[in-house]
Amino acid sequence: MADRKTGRYVGSAFINSSQAIRERLWKRVQEHAGPAPQGMKRPATQWVKPGIIGRVKHLRGEEDLRHASLQDFREE
Repeated sequence: MADRKTGRYVGSAFINSSQAIRERLWKRVQEHAGPAPQGMKRPATQWVKPGIIGRVKHLRGEEDLRHASLQDFREE
């Protein structure tokens, strides 16, 4: 994941969702593959150009997206 304003890498994301959403997301990832952020050295990771907005469900009262599940996503 990257900061939307700076594009700076801020961490990885674990995605828990339905099979239909995973399949849609994987198709989008394959169509919009991009280069790794500057200074990042993780060759086994699939990098995607910015442009996905996700709707997630997470633990109530948490500022971070702990135990998040992807409910849906759309193009920015």
